[in-house]
Amino acid sequence: MPDPNAPRLPARRLAPLAGLLLLGAAPPALAQEVLQPLKDPPKAEIFRGTATAKTLFALPKDAPALADEAVLDLRVKYIEGEIANPSTGKPDKVKLRGFVGTGTSKDAPFVGPTIEIMPGETVRMTLHNDLPPDSTCEEAGGSANTPNCFNGTNMHAHGLWVNPAGNGDNVLISINPKVSFQYEYNVPPDHPAGTFWYHPHRHGSTALQVSSGMAGALIVRGNRQPTKDANGDLDVLLKPTKDQKFQERVLVFQQIQYACRDASGTILTNPDGTYACPAGSVGEINNYDLFAPGAWAKSGRYTSVNGRILPTIAETAVGQVERWRMVHAGVRDTISLEIRKFAGDTSALPTDLRSLTAVNNDAWIQKNCGGDPVEYVLVAADGLTTQQAIQTSIATLQPGYRWDALVTFPSEGRYCVLDTSAPPTATLSGSAPSRRLLGMADVKAGTAPIPEGGIIKAIADQLVAAAKVNITTDAQAQVVADLTYNRDRGKTDILLTKFIPHATITDKEVTGTQELVFNINVTQQGAAFFEVNGKPYAPGRMDRTLVLGAVDEWTLSSDFVGHPFHIHVNPFQIVSIESPKPKGGQRVALGKGSTVDNFTVDKTTNAVIRSDQPKDFDPQYNNLIGVWKDTLFVKSLLPSTVAEGQTAEDYKYVIKVRTRYQRYIGQFVLHCHILDHEDQGMMQNVQIVLPDGQGGASHGHH
Repeated sequence: MPDPNAPRLPARRLAPLAGLLLLGAAPPALAQEVLQPLKDPPKAEIFRGTATAKTLFALPKDAPALADEAVLDLRVKYIEGEIANPSTGKPDKVKLRGFVGTGTSKDAPFVGPTIEIMPGETVRMTLHNDLPPDSTCEEAGGSANTPNCFNGTNMHAHGLWVNPAGNGDNVLISINPKVSFQYEYNVPPDHPAGTFWYHPHRHGSTALQVSSGMAGALIVRGNRQPTKDANGDLDVLLKPTKDQKFQERVLVFQQIQYACRDASGTILTNPDGTYACPAGSVGEINNYDLFAPGAWAKSGRYTSVNGRILPTIAETAVGQVERWRMVHAGVRDTISLEIRKFAGDTSALPTDLRSLTAVNNDAWIQKNCGGDPVEYVLVAADGLTTQQAIQTSIATLQPGYRWDALVTFPSEGRYCVLDTSAPPTATLSGSAPSRRLLGMADVKAGTAPIPEGGIIKAIADQLVAAAKVNITTDAQAQVVADLTYNRDRGKTDILLTKFIPHATITDKEVTGTQELVFNINVTQQGAAFFEVNGKPYAPGRMDRTLVLGAVDEWTLSSDFVGHPFHIHVNPFQIVSIESPKPKGGQRVALGKGSTVDNFTVDKTTNAVIRSDQPKDFDPQYNNLIGVWKDTLFVKSLLPSTVAEGQTAEDYKYVIKVRTRYQRYIGQFVLHCHILDHEDQGMMQNVQIVLPDGQGGASHGHH
């Protein structure tokens, strides 16, 4: 529990993220729109016992003040605005569903406000659905897995360990047009500090609304010092000191895939196949034909960062360590984040970005971003601090993922921040995408040059210095020893054992097992069924009943293409990752250290093979054994035709995770976090119930 006498962090706020063009203003030239720095989110009022909060039902004037609450009053409505389009050199006009109200900004209309709280506090979010009536929200009959009720909504606090029922993290309700509802996320005092997020989760319209920008970061900040007997919050270690600012950046990545259409509803395209929005047209997201493998790359749209297209993501100095809280708030396409030194003509930017069209993006990057990749370390996965920092030059973010990274730059100059090429097996689309520029970083000379040991040693040295100042308990010596650079530890130079939020689940704790298999069933001509364990989602069917206090080991696999597994409420710990089985070979244990995942399918024989080509090396499972997460990509290499001498099972990755069912009972869901897959049936209902005292599940009093 946080120390009540500890100083309160000042950044207790709702913050609109630095944004797009000011609505109503004349659109400036593209050169003025891009490469503008992302600003720190401005503060907004949080009720902390000094004011009476507005709630859905007005409080009487003499009601006591509400303390320790982040109170949001948000209206869901159509927003007209503009989004910069580098491929045309001008902004596109758009009309999208979005949030208006507490902490939002007209400068950033298509990203939600950042919410910041501490353990033990409450997020009280009232949603007023001001969208027009939608007849499909009320229609009876038909398949629940046909996208529907595009103007109905609700909310999910992704990754929060809170009550899933009632006014808690309840996604099994529909807030229809002209209806208001207040969510109340009571975050327990022992909740881990970390990077989380929120987004709509109404089955049938989730992908459409998230793709419209209806999502935001939710940060739980902690001030718990580690001791010899208890772990603490990473935030304590990363507090600024007089020598190191530890600049923090919240980076919300979104893939807003709007399209303009003709009178018949056909998407307007350019000669190169990318989406076109000619003068007088307005981009919208009103149909699920926008979501398909390869559609995002084909659209020519750019991933936005905090609502901005191609921003200057960081302005910093050599040796300055920054914490990047990265949130993949997109719908279905993988982001592989890489940083490379800019090798082009800096005097020509940002005007030179006019040549950065969707079709020549890869060539532009090849010409201008050819420097060596910058190494950095990942210190938290899905908001939960890792036991060791993961050294990498590419962080793979699947939809729903969060990575906290410590980043520093080796020399002054300009750097490209890229969504880089990845092997097809690393992506959700199953194809290697063209590289895309996400933004730039500008680095000036610093007072802390990179030491001979390189960037990882530089980060370790800065963390050791911070620990000697910021850790004031009897755990300081252990923390310093863990952080001290040790070349003999190889890839585990930075240990964070005193900051991990959950104890490892041992073999003796496990009380049961669960199995989950994702599949897209295409056996019926002209139809596709999105399934979990062979069944599409059924609202009235309870798929899993779990017992409070139990501990299960889950086995995860996918029959057809890869899918990111996400379960609400309780996170899970990764136990093992097994590769596919090559023809004539054996499965390989992945995820411990940097074991090379280079499994692919031979294009001639369709057999599973291990490639010796670096382009086929996938780093996304490196060092994941023992890591806690709430979303995890479950890969599959299964082709349409199985090679002679192999079975379908040989093509699957098999992943085992363990989870404890703690504190909360109630009904919620698990699903694929390709959100259009979830909307079309790749989801299950789950409930946690009380034990019956005889080794089984209680079925209630009646």
